[in-house]
Amino acid sequence: MRIRSLGVIDDAVVELSPGFTAVTGETGAGKTMVVTSLGLLLGGRADPALVRIGAKAAVVEGRVVMPPDAPAAVRAGEAGAELDEGALLISRTVSAEGRSRAHVGGRSVPVGLLSELADELVAVHGQTDQQGLLRPARQRQALDRYAGDAVAVPLEKYAGAYRRLRAATAELDTITTRARERAQEADLLRFGLDEIAAVEPLPGEDAELAAEAERLGHAESLASAAQAAHAALAGDVEDPEGVDANTLVAGAHRALESVRSHDPVLGGLADRIGELGILLADVAGELAGYADDLDADPLRLAAVEERRAALTQLTRKYGESVDAVLDWAEKGSARLLELDGDDERITELTAERDALREELSLLAQALTDARTEAAERFAAAVTAELASLAMPHARVTIDIRQTEDADGVEVGGRPVAYGPTGADEVELLLAPHPGAQPRPIAKGASGGELSRVMLAVEVVFAGTTPVPTYLFDEVDAGVGGKAAVEIGRRLAKLAKSAQVVVVTHLPQVAAFADRQLLVEKTVDGSVTRSGVTVLEGEDRIRELSRMLAGQEDSQTARAHAEELLEAARADA
Repeated sequence: MRIRSLGVIDDAVVELSPGFTAVTGETGAGKTMVVTSLGLLLGGRADPALVRIGAKAAVVEGRVVMPPDAPAAVRAGEAGAELDEGALLISRTVSAEGRSRAHVGGRSVPVGLLSELADELVAVHGQTDQQGLLRPARQRQALDRYAGDAVAVPLEKYAGAYRRLRAATAELDTITTRARERAQEADLLRFGLDEIAAVEPLPGEDAELAAEAERLGHAESLASAAQAAHAALAGDVEDPEGVDANTLVAGAHRALESVRSHDPVLGGLADRIGELGILLADVAGELAGYADDLDADPLRLAAVEERRAALTQLTRKYGESVDAVLDWAEKGSARLLELDGDDERITELTAERDALREELSLLAQALTDARTEAAERFAAAVTAELASLAMPHARVTIDIRQTEDADGVEVGGRPVAYGPTGADEVELLLAPHPGAQPRPIAKGASGGELSRVMLAVEVVFAGTTPVPTYLFDEVDAGVGGKAAVEIGRRLAKLAKSAQVVVVTHLPQVAAFADRQLLVEKTVDGSVTRSGVTVLEGEDRIRELSRMLAGQEDSQTARAHAEELLEAARADA
């Protein structure tokens, strides 16, 4: 990795060994920034406070070697990234304003892709994970992860059945507890539907009646206008001498017909005047029919207004128009059917609830059985790890228990409380020596013992997590002496099958590393710079001496450091 302008690190390159790399240095030198950098490459949260003071942005670049068919390479390829000579190049930029950008294989990608790749590349274990594992809920999650498909398959089925049961129970509770409200709603719907049915409105009827009322209300003026227009077009029978439009047009047509043979232009005009005469005759005929058919009956007008009044009563309550009223009636009928079917629905939901509870009982029992079997294997594996971490007599067990609840599901022949992940409460117990009663690890272990227990748990998890790299961030805190040597030996053993990176303060652990990196900072005026150096030979002995005695030049510390290195090499 190359790290620029991140925290106390100005510009540094971190070269990790394929086996076991130990990252050491004084407190505050920037070791945590190495872990933070890796976290950013893995899609961690971009905090602008990480950007070095005075810099515009922090940049972390990583080169990850992998085969072309590795899951991470395949996923990156789907996003358009390409391998560079068998390595995937990843970069993350965080600006001082908080903006974040990610690139993979030369292609700009969403930061979320880095998180997807992280699941295939690196497993991070740190003190935060240790504290989390002290909580029973996290211990249950850890056990489930260790168990794999044996728990994952029934748990997925259980979760689906649990969601369906919650939905059915909620609907059943709603129907039964709101029975009075639903009955009142049904009565109001019936009243409205009966009122609409009594009027029997037709689609668009309100618009048609409004037009008819307008026509009937002005019948006399409409008839007078139609008669006057008819007289102007076809003549007035009471005034035989009057001139009308039809007579004038006919005269014009005759005038042109007599000379049309002498000029085609006048012939064309004569034809058009003839068409005009036909149109005038048609309009005059329709005007005569309109006047004859016009209904000026006041009784009809009264009937129309009465019908409109009845429709207005409906539109005031149920919609802005008759069409809206009919739509309300259609929806109201469907809702009334639903409300009237409450008794039938209650029966259905009750049967569904009982069936789901039976299904949950079977699935909860299957989860308990699978967890119990996995717990035995997990506890045995952790106990074996503790034996190699200078706790040969410690014994780890996992307590899987349920809480009785009369309204729960049946597990082990008795009703117990249940939740979205089953009916089991899981707790990791430790008996640190023979004769000691197993107690929760948070209460039954000293600080050093707790670190070793957690490291043993992490190592067991590492064996079930198929990723090529493991990062341990000071999981050896609170440990020293022989136990520290055993931790180093155990991490070195793990590094034979995977890449292991450990941030540590313990020289006994660092001595077992294939490569040791020193993170150190110097103060030059007001500018703080950090560097990351690969330690070899004399430099490594000096750093181990500092870690042992706080003095690089102590002859006793140097001898002890050389002894640690020789013992670690002999053990390898």
